[in-house]
Amino acid sequence: MTEPFKPMRRILLKAIGTGLPATAAAAGLAADASQGAASGTAARGAPRLASVPQFFNDRERTTIDAIVARLIPADDLGPGAREAGVTEFLDRQLAGAWGSGDNFYRHGPFAAGTPEQGYQLAFTPAECFRFGLARLDEACRQRHGNKGFAQLSAAQQDAMLSALERGEIDTGALPAKVFFQMLLDGTMEGFFSDPIHGGNRDMVAWKLVGFPGAYASFANDIERHNVPYVRPPVSIANAHGMHGGGGHAGHGAAAGGGGGASGTPAGQPAKGGRQ
Repeated sequence: MTEPFKPMRRILLKAIGTGLPATAAAAGLAADASQGAASGTAARGAPRLASVPQFFNDRERTTIDAIVARLIPADDLGPGAREAGVTEFLDRQLAGAWGSGDNFYRHGPFAAGTPEQGYQLAFTPAECFRFGLARLDEACRQRHGNKGFAQLSAAQQDAMLSALERGEIDTGALPAKVFFQMLLDGTMEGFFSDPIHGGNRDMVAWKLVGFPGAYASFANDIERHNVPYVRPPVSIANAHGMHGGGGHAGHGAAAGGGGGASGTPAGQPAKGGRQ
């Protein structure tokens, strides 16, 4: 990528407006940097639910909070990743089976692979985040007068994320580009996952894109043509006994991605080792 890193929430909305599936459009999600900076002050003052950290220490939590807030900032369209609880989502996932690489093939030798071969590193996701956040903060302190990432201005944070994306930050044995992609993937997954996993608080992301959530059946809606779908989204946590117009809830497929049980973040297949 040759252009500077810029969050692009509106790319998602534009794509959905022209008929692309939300899952395809999500690959380009983040938010407009200038809009995020303008609304950032109000977003930082928003009340947050208290939670007991499971993986991040205080410094890591502060850093990841600032990172997700730049990848998907709050703007005129609604709350961003920080307000949606993405830090909580990542904290839970990294403390669980996915974080410890339970479903990864982790036997050597480890060698550089092609992009088609997927993840090829010896590190678990938890090790990647712990090591990568420390190296990113260290790089920020070296370049910005001993200030950590969370202490930088929005423009400086975007510049550091752009440098990380281009591989211009020394992250040691952990490739900077790989770490940036893990941050971006995790932020998007947390923003759009079912709220039972900690992110997508109050289903703000689903409301943003018009996703219905975990209704078990839409049988009675099949023949309703050219009629707006106006029902609010439903989380797995409160889907029992609810339906989208027909059928029985509680027995169908749960939408929005389900992490935890499979040992992977919501919306992400198990991966690891060589293919």
